[in-house]
Amino acid sequence: MICIDCLHISLNRILLLAVGLWPYQQSKLVQVQLGLYITIITTFIIFQFTTFLTSKCTPDLFINIFSFVLFQASFIIKYACFKININVVKYFLDQLQNFYNELTDKNEFIILQKYGIYAKRYTAASILIFICAASVPILHPFWPYFHKILLSINGSQSHPRLLFVTEYFIDQEKYVYLIILHGYTALLIGTTTMLATGTIFIVYTQHVCGMFRIVSYRIEQAMTVNTLRKTNLQNKNLIYKKLINAVYMHREAMKFADSSVSRFKIMFSLLIITGVICGILNLLQIFETFTLGYDCERLIFPCIIMLTYFLYMSLANYTSQNVIDHNNDVFVTVYNIKWYTASLKVQKMVLFLLQRGTKVFNLNIAGLFVGSLEGAATLLSTGISYFTVLYSTRN
Repeated sequence: MICIDCLHISLNRILLLAVGLWPYQQSKLVQVQLGLYITIITTFIIFQFTTFLTSKCTPDLFINIFSFVLFQASFIIKYACFKININVVKYFLDQLQNFYNELTDKNEFIILQKYGIYAKRYTAASILIFICAASVPILHPFWPYFHKILLSINGSQSHPRLLFVTEYFIDQEKYVYLIILHGYTALLIGTTTMLATGTIFIVYTQHVCGMFRIVSYRIEQAMTVNTLRKTNLQNKNLIYKKLINAVYMHREAMKFADSSVSRFKIMFSLLIITGVICGILNLLQIFETFTLGYDCERLIFPCIIMLTYFLYMSLANYTSQNVIDHNNDVFVTVYNIKWYTASLKVQKMVLFLLQRGTKVFNLNIAGLFVGSLEGAATLLSTGISYFTVLYSTRN
């Protein structure tokens, strides 16, 4: 069993429990919860597509519906992939706990704890941003009431305007609050799922960074032994042991990072595709809204979706870049230590480490995309290019 406090995943546990994806609690009640949540999200998507049955399919309607539906499709992708790989998620958490249990040096434990705290801060910041963004559409149905109270207006109360296009084959004006409840419940479940699953990957990557930092620490400590003590057989063995432990930790860190990405490569690939298309359509909606006339209400969801995808993409690629940088720091450490004062055998071990540094290490998604700041810039430029083409053809 893992130690929640050691891994600093108390917030992640709460988020995963809320959407039924905590791998250590998969009872029959949780299975019912999962089925209910999937049904709510799926039916909300279906009732948006039914609009095509009662309305003329125009480019504007197509963009309006698909820009919102693709955002919700990412919820289904995340939910399904995590549910299918729930044992994999559990295995990775167990692995992190094993890494903690194997540490014997107090300083190494502190290093890994520090990166666990970084992950917790990222999670807390993500939750705060989520609450701020969600408060706008949640409070929107009550704006007429606030407006009436503030301006002391008498008269009949108008119904709130729906921010999404749906067709429930009922009197939408009469049941507007039930429709809003269904839609916002689906969005709340979906965005919580995105938040829970996304932040658990931040936990993985931050701990990988911590492991790479421990590798650098072990190499520095090995050469400190070589510099400060006489080079006798006992000290040589101590140096060898520290370097071997460093190589072992480095190998395990790379293996863990590769596995955490490769086991979810289908999910990441689908999210990238839906994310780029969804971003293009919502950006198109935003620009057309400004062109046709400023409509504050119509801009709410497109702006929130664009902000969500931009922050999600930026954070994912930033943490991936962080992994690459920490791996590179290991070889910078190897290069900067006083290896020339060591014995010939130690120098050969150092040369082995330097040779490994010639191979590029990154988080590769199915050979199609590399998680990095450069990758984020590529996605952004691709999206803007396609948006420019679409916008020019429509105008």
